[in-house]
Amino acid sequence: MSKAVVLLSGGLDSTTCLSIAIKEGYDVYTLSFDYGQKNNKEILCTQEIVKYYSIKEHKIIKVGNVGGSALTNDDIEVPDYQGLPNIPVTYVPARNIIFLSYAVGYAEVIGAEAIYIGVNAVDYSGYPDCTPEFIEAFQEVVKVGTKAGINGRPVKILTPLMNLSKAEIIKLACENNAPLHLTSSCYRGGDKACGVCDSCVLRLKGFKEAGIVDPVEYV
Repeated sequence: MSKAVVLLSGGLDSTTCLSIAIKEGYDVYTLSFDYGQKNNKEILCTQEIVKYYSIKEHKIIKVGNVGGSALTNDDIEVPDYQGLPNIPVTYVPARNIIFLSYAVGYAEVIGAEAIYIGVNAVDYSGYPDCTPEFIEAFQEVVKVGTKAGINGRPVKILTPLMNLSKAEIIKLACENNAPLHLTSSCYRGGDKACGVCDSCVLRLKGFKEAGIVDPVEYV
């Protein structure tokens, strides 16, 4: 059975990606990151999600916090949703560059042929590291900067959610019986989701458009 690494944040999109990788028949290994995010609940969610799927190996990598983001800095407040600017203060500098770099290394070690990442360029917050252009460029880096790539077998970066709306992602997750009740999307990361940050608003909008009730609790 072919192996795949799934980047699992504990949120809706990455959990949907995990359900897709499993449905497509991969032997899945999950990788999560503690990068100093205020939403520590995310990490707890990843642990419950991997238990749900009986994932054989789940790594949580702790990486340094370079600052500069409302998601990691206590002195930068997470804003309520006010419409999405080009790049909001919740952008975490180089986050997916770092995450994918670890994932590529891990994939080489275990002999995985693919990496799943739940980036989306439709209902998203305008992050530059969630675009098709970024993924295409990083795939080129993998081709020329890894042993597997030089040998003609570069690890494939798969982005099955890239062109889906949030409603379409939610419908797909439900079709795959993904455990959305175990996920956390809120940027503030309280016991209950705030319902008013960018991530909560996009999630709630998606559930409404999908005609499905969000199973997580809100303030």
